[in-house]
Amino acid sequence: MYDIIFISYNEPNAEENYAKLLERFPSAKRIDGIKGIHQAHIKAAKKCFTKMFWVVDADAIITDDFNFDYVVPDYDLTAVHVWCSINPINDLIYGYGGVKLLPRRLTAKINTDSADMTTSISDNFKSIKAVSNITAFNTDPFNTWKSAFRECVKLSSKTIQGQVDDETEQRLQAWCSIGSDREFGEYAISGACAGREFGYANRDNESALALINDFDWLEQQFKEA
Repeated sequence: MYDIIFISYNEPNAEENYAKLLERFPSAKRIDGIKGIHQAHIKAAKKCFTKMFWVVDADAIITDDFNFDYVVPDYDLTAVHVWCSINPINDLIYGYGGVKLLPRRLTAKINTDSADMTTSISDNFKSIKAVSNITAFNTDPFNTWKSAFRECVKLSSKTIQGQVDDETEQRLQAWCSIGSDREFGEYAISGACAGREFGYANRDNESALALINDFDWLEQQFKEA
């Protein structure tokens, strides 16, 4: 089995979700409180001893049938593997918030200036259709808004490698219109619409897009919104 790393940074449900993870996988390690998504993943890579390592986000609730038992063939040891996740606001099922299996050495050397961390690790990217978890990001107004904003900036700016235009537009439409009746759903839609606008406006501005990884900046945007 590859090392499992739980990465958290002030998520309200982090303690609960980590406890649930440990119940089934007691060897899972944790990286907590590292500022910056890239920096947290670099720290995670340096804490691992296996060639590949699993990453579980703090808002992930692992499904009962997911077992972290996938074995990577030798020819895919440089690939980033991303499983699907269920979105509790709009019911979309794709790689957003899903469990990731990352190559340790490449992750430790990641480009920290990139807007999308996952697709900047390697040119070899594999999307796994199986569902690994529910991404329970709708824990409070700010975290819900922030999560939706970040994802829709990535979708609208086309920073994610391998995006299919029609599929991306369908996902953006869902983020920006579905789920107002769900818990904190109005904040998800508000963040999604703001993120879509920001992504469209800054599609060719890498420094502006990188701001989505600055949580202080995101909090200021939320307050202004």
